[in-house]
Amino acid sequence: MSIATPERAAAAGPLAPFRQKIFLAVWTASLASNFGSLIQGVGASWLMTSIAPSADMVALVQASTALPIMLFSLVAGAVADVFDRRIVMLAAQVLMLAVSALLYAVTAYGLISPWLLLTLTFLLGCGAALYGPAWQSSVGDLVPRSDLPQAVALNSLGFNIARTVGPAIGGFVVAAAGPEAAFLLNACTYVGLIVVLAAWRRPGADTSLPRESVGAAMLAGVRYTALSPGIRVVLGRSLAFGLFASAIWALMPLIARDRIGGGPLTYGLLLGAFGAGAVISALFSHAIRTRFRTETVVAGATLGYAAASLIAALSASLPITMAGLLAGGAGWVLALSTFNVSVQLSTPRWVVGRAMAIYQTVTFGAMAVGSWAFGLLAHAEGLSTALAAAGVGLAVSAALGRLLPLDRNAAGNMEPHRDWPEPTVRLDLRPTSGPVVVTVEYRVDPADEAAFVTAMREVRRIRRRDGGHRWTLLRDVAEPQVWIERFQTATWVDHLRQHRRSTVADLDAETRARAYHRGPEPPRVRHFLERPTAGLEPQPDVHPPRQAPMGVTIDPRLPPTRMGADVDGVSPSGRPSRAG
Repeated sequence: MSIATPERAAAAGPLAPFRQKIFLAVWTASLASNFGSLIQGVGASWLMTSIAPSADMVALVQASTALPIMLFSLVAGAVADVFDRRIVMLAAQVLMLAVSALLYAVTAYGLISPWLLLTLTFLLGCGAALYGPAWQSSVGDLVPRSDLPQAVALNSLGFNIARTVGPAIGGFVVAAAGPEAAFLLNACTYVGLIVVLAAWRRPGADTSLPRESVGAAMLAGVRYTALSPGIRVVLGRSLAFGLFASAIWALMPLIARDRIGGGPLTYGLLLGAFGAGAVISALFSHAIRTRFRTETVVAGATLGYAAASLIAALSASLPITMAGLLAGGAGWVLALSTFNVSVQLSTPRWVVGRAMAIYQTVTFGAMAVGSWAFGLLAHAEGLSTALAAAGVGLAVSAALGRLLPLDRNAAGNMEPHRDWPEPTVRLDLRPTSGPVVVTVEYRVDPADEAAFVTAMREVRRIRRRDGGHRWTLLRDVAEPQVWIERFQTATWVDHLRQHRRSTVADLDAETRARAYHRGPEPPRVRHFLERPTAGLEPQPDVHPPRQAPMGVTIDPRLPPTRMGADVDGVSPSGRPSRAG
């Protein structure tokens, strides 16, 4: 089964997400905001050439905007998953509005300095870093899951429409009214998106469990990604693509000046050709992904981008280079939007913000390293050599599909199955009680042992991915047909979170393992509360034993050892409860 299976099932066209009024409203407002951001970037770069004309300071304008995305994406992803994403997006937009207004004010009144400009653009980048994962993970809240690939493609379309003509508009605004006008215009473009987000009534989140801390959420996101083979494959492929694809972006001004012998107009035409290819690709990406396998789409897009890099390395003709960059823009959007869709479809809603943040960190990090490396190579060996090397690297990365195919590690159905019964508890537990130890007892026919152990490897991965620790599979030496699965969570609330994180695909994996159970009853599940008491000395009987619920007596004079308390084993219906 391919990761792109939901795309094949979607009968709707590429504009289907626009039937959701809230998606259309957010998309339109985001398009205006994208225009504003690109106009602001032109104004900031041009302003820096006036107040600090050295090349390194001008380059730092772009770096100060992109750096926060690398530094803070994971934190922003955790915040997006822990808190209300609508509020997070609103906070990010308000922050960027305030910074843009301040940037306009200090520029208009002549108070701007190079380092103040860099500081304010860095803060704008922080707002973008906070907004990005929350917006990416909210797309699934705005449209049905079957429309998610088309929605991601439309987001790419909107950004590339802005990128195609936004810099030209920014240049016109700066030439006509100065950089401060670009900053004021950018501030105004945030207002529409703030109004739309304020009016959106996002479905309420599950608040029955205490909110996870941001630090714990970050660790959970990293653990989930590390233990998800499908996501790891996407990250590896996006890293390879971003590393080599960055060469064209980093060297495009030199392509215009040195390979073609042009000036700013030539540079603008090359950017326009690339952007036009990106727009065309976004329009047809749904049809392409519906017709072809995910691996075929990514390999074709990567080879198209490799061809663009090689053409740019060899051509001194503006029309030929523009034709190559047209193909490059198409491959750029098709590859990155496919990676984006694959991560979202491989991730349940509870962790999608963190998964998208890790994806963005890997991709942007690879692009940053690649830009630096190919810049050094172009300086040392020449522009054509650097572009040709990037093209060859992209062609080789397309062949990675034989080692890391995107189709093989399909995640399955990531919807929560909600089939875990709540454990029966006869102890006075608090959310922080723990560690909690879970055991599941199976009886397996000797002829099925090898198949059972193989099936349990997938169960082990799922338990660990969702927060279980110290997973072991034990075999009874007196009754070899008895197998015990054992794992634990740090606290009782962590155990309950495991229940909520389970998906339909996880249930399928566990069902395959349980199919080898041959007992007269379902596998017996027991939950134990492990109470650490080491270091406590017996005390005089000053306080009488206190009575716990359901008649369980807890003696305060505990010996210095570790005591296990059986929390449950049988549900109210008489059937064993399930592990989680």
